[in-house]
Amino acid sequence: MATSSTKPTPLLKDELDIVIPTIRNLDFLEMWRPFFEQYHLIIVQDGDPSKIIRVPDGFDYELYNRNDINRILGPKASCISFKDSACRCFGYLVSKKKYIFTIDDDCFVAKDPSGNDINALEQHIKNLLTPSTAHFFNPLYDPYREGADFVRGYPFSLREGVPTAVSHGLWLNIRDYDGRPSLYVDAVMTVHKGTLFPMCGKNLAFDRELIGLAMYFGLMGDGQPIGRYDDMWAGWCMKVICDHLAYGVKTGLPYIWHSKASNPFVNLKKEYNGIFWQEKAIPFFQSVALPKDCTTVQKCYLSLAEQVKSKLGEVDPYFIKLADAMVSWIEAWDEVNSSGGKPAKLPNGSKSN
Repeated sequence: MATSSTKPTPLLKDELDIVIPTIRNLDFLEMWRPFFEQYHLIIVQDGDPSKIIRVPDGFDYELYNRNDINRILGPKASCISFKDSACRCFGYLVSKKKYIFTIDDDCFVAKDPSGNDINALEQHIKNLLTPSTAHFFNPLYDPYREGADFVRGYPFSLREGVPTAVSHGLWLNIRDYDGRPSLYVDAVMTVHKGTLFPMCGKNLAFDRELIGLAMYFGLMGDGQPIGRYDDMWAGWCMKVICDHLAYGVKTGLPYIWHSKASNPFVNLKKEYNGIFWQEKAIPFFQSVALPKDCTTVQKCYLSLAEQVKSKLGEVDPYFIKLADAMVSWIEAWDEVNSSGGKPAKLPNGSKSN
């Protein structure tokens, strides 16, 4: 009896883009082929735009370099970082899908304790498609996971949860120097309202329609006094807005395997100012209040930018520049995503099927 060679359609195949920032050939995609091949990729090339980035055959993708960013955004291209992985947020801006998954090019498929390959993207999708418990902690962590539930005493009025805007995954192998993400913990939990966390962009998914405008990775890298705080900055902004609008953020599963491609000592130099500035920035985000009339992500983000300028601008003039870039980001998003906006999907890179 003949068997069908048709591959099963993965979850959200036509509703999700995979965004990858890179400076190198994307050979790492071969390991991800079983999980990524049927999705559309948006590749944001950092650094020298004349360099040819090779993408394995069989992937459907768009590739944008700095020339494309300048052409599409014009003067507002200055809000997109250069020589920093923060450039990935350009992919969020030009995407037309409801969901985004972003991953770094030095991250590979991890295995669970049983030795099975982890489909990180599938787990992120499950996280996003189930509610979050932002207002009351559940000791069994995510009660919407298969085999889990609410515990006795959890208010029935809160069991519907809130929409999940962000799924923040972890990693095995190479740890960040401030953390210990080297042991596998089989858990997904909601980051509760009023609680900040250090978001990492290497294994991250979000609902672009719900929270995309707040996922600006800041002004980092070339020409800036700080780098590599892009994801954490976005995480602080995003979390404050999610709390205000009653959206949820999950962290935990899925895991990926991180094989660091960058130099930790070079990275420390880039992060040096951030190590000190975060001691001012975090209290700011912990105490910032958004007006009640901020009922959309855009209104929230513009209010946040104004307060960044007035309060963190006293810490260093960089934050004034960053606040201006936050406003430019919103304006660029509106231009590219309006019905009469500039055509975004005309990259110099090729597209293959």
